[in-house]
This record gives sequence, C-alpha cells and structure tokens, in this order.
Amino acid sequence: MRIAGSLVFILLLFILTAVLVKVPMEEDRFFSVTMATIWFINSFGAVLQGSLFGLVGLLPQKYSTIFMSGQGLAGTFAAIAMLLAIASDTDSETAALGYFITPCVGTVVTLLSYVLLPRWEFAQYYLNKNSKYEPGTDELLKESSTVENGKLNGHANGSVTISTVNGSSPAEDEVEPSPDETKQAFLSLEQVERRQAKASVIEVLKKIKVMAFCVTFVFTVTLSVFPAVTADVRTLYPGKWERFFLSVCCFLMFNLCDWFGRTITTFIRWPCKESRLFPALVVSRVVFIPLLMLCNVQARSFLPVFFAHDGAFAFIMALFSVSSGYFVCLSMSYAPQLVEPKDAETAGALMTFFLALGLSIGAALSFPLRALV
Repeated sequence: MRIAGSLVFILLLFILTAVLVKVPMEEDRFFSVTMATIWFINSFGAVLQGSLFGLVGLLPQKYSTIFMSGQGLAGTFAAIAMLLAIASDTDSETAALGYFITPCVGTVVTLLSYVLLPRWEFAQYYLNKNSKYEPGTDELLKESSTVENGKLNGHANGSVTISTVNGSSPAEDEVEPSPDETKQAFLSLEQVERRQAKASVIEVLKKIKVMAFCVTFVFTVTLSVFPAVTADVRTLYPGKWERFFLSVCCFLMFNLCDWFGRTITTFIRWPCKESRLFPALVVSRVVFIPLLMLCNVQARSFLPVFFAHDGAFAFIMALFSVSSGYFVCLSMSYAPQLVEPKDAETAGALMTFFLALGLSIGAALSFPLRALV
C-alpha cells in the first residue's frame, strides 16, 4: 500500500506541475508552486524508496544490484534530457513541459509493473516465503507439539502410555513423564517462536552497522562536492563547447560512470562483506574532495588551480563517480546478507535511512566546502 500510494501521489503531483506549465502566471508564483510540489514529491519518494528497498531485500541478492543500477540509469536519462534541451534550442516552456511529462510516463509504467508483480509466480514465491515457516521449522513444530500434547496435556493423571513391540499391555507400560522430556517440549516450542519472531531494529542495526556507516560516508563525500563544487568548473575552451561542457563532463559523466560502477557489482564483488578493507576503501574516497576543489572552479577566493585542463577534470570525475556507484551498491546489497532472511526487509529500510542521512550531511557540507574554494 505504501508503494502504490506513493506512486499515485507522485504521479498526481507531476501531472499538476506539467499542467501549470501551460497556465499563465507570474514567474515567482510558478517557481514557488513548483518548489512546493517538488518538496512533496521528494517526501513521497523517500517513502517509496524505503519501501522498495525493503521489498527488494526479500528477493535474491542480485536484484538489489539491479535495483541500484536502475537508480543510476535514471540519472543518466536526466543528463541526456538536459543535453537534448540545450542542443535543440527549444524555449524554456517547451523544455519544462517535456521534463515534467517524462516522469509521468515513467511513474505510470512503474505503477503498472508493481500492480502486476503479485501475479508473477517468481515474486509470489519470494514474497510469500517471508511469512511462512523457515525450512525445518514445520518438523520441529510437529515434533514438539507431539511431545507436549501426548505427554503433558493428554494425561491429566501424570502418566503416559507407550506402545511396545512385544505386545505388552498398556497398563504395564505406563510411565511417568521425566522432567527432561517436559523441559525439552517447552524448549522446542520456544525455539520455534524465537526463530519465527523478527529481530528488533536495534539488533538488526548492530549486524549492519558497518554497511550503514559505509553508505552514509559514500554519499557524504559525493554530495559534499557534487554538484555544489563541480557545477562551477569552467572549460579552457570557450565557444560552442562551453555550452555543453558542464552537461557532458559533469552531469553526464557522473551519471554514466555511477551507473557503470553500480552495474559491475553484478560481476565483481570485492572486497567481501566481512573484509576490513571495505570500510577503509570507502573512507579513502575523501581524497576526491580536495582533488575536485583544485580543478578550474570559478569564481574562487582561496585555493589555487592545480587541474585546469578539461581532461583532468573529466578523469577525476570518472573515478569519483565509478567509486561512488560501486561502493553504494555493494553496501546496499551486502546489508541484507548480514541478517536472517526474515529481517532482510528491516535491514533494507534501515539502509535507506542511512542513505538519506548521508545525502543530508553531504548537502550540508557542500556550502562551507564551496566557500573554501
């Protein structure tokens, strides 16, 4: 319900914004209304993303990678749309209409796909599996129930009848239930209940704390300089190329390489989730902050320019974005593997929270970092 409801509200808000493009109104008023709708779209988008991560956590691991790759591909579409708008020299009204109609189509396709998902046998198996007993639990439950019903509840007089193979009478085989058998019956039932009960949020968080830190730190580093710092980089070659420089070397480069970094995790998963090298490599990405600040960012007040050439900026951006997509995707796909299958949905929702936390911290740091340039 959260997923379908979020998609419906997002669709309605995008339709409203697209309609307002053709409604005559003052620019300031249109800007205010658009910012308000974007705020609501992002709010519903946060709910949608958290719910989807929880849903994907119930599926096999490779689908987490595919889900993350899809997010990276969405950014690539946005960058290509920007390039097409610049190249076609269309007026701002037509470009805005195209920007808002495109997500309407995408949202409708997504909503229809989600509605059809329960009809797919593959999805039915994994989504219903979460509510069923784990393998071996049925046998354990039957065994423990037999012990309890046959030995505890079936004989109020404190005796139990056992059939023997030598044909002896039931009266001769009446024995008292031993304390160990009684204790084992209750212990077996407690084990069943414990295995079926979901772990608390704190317990899940303790298991995924390293991955939660990694995804937070990756987005903190990424958002601290992109796009606040990188969008102010200027080319050394003025002219027609200047119109496309930022769209190509900043936005398209970042989104393509980020998508590539997310996609290669389907084939390469290094380091492993237990490795201490993994968080160390994530922390090492902090080196990209000074590297990008030393590119040809204009205007600047304090730092010198060390990497003035367009090629140097493009190369740094490529490494920066590939590493961002790679480590984000690994962190998000590793987290559900660190918990029991029944807790995968909780782990996915928690990782979404820390992803958003990294976005917030990175956005907050972008202002002082841009001022330091």
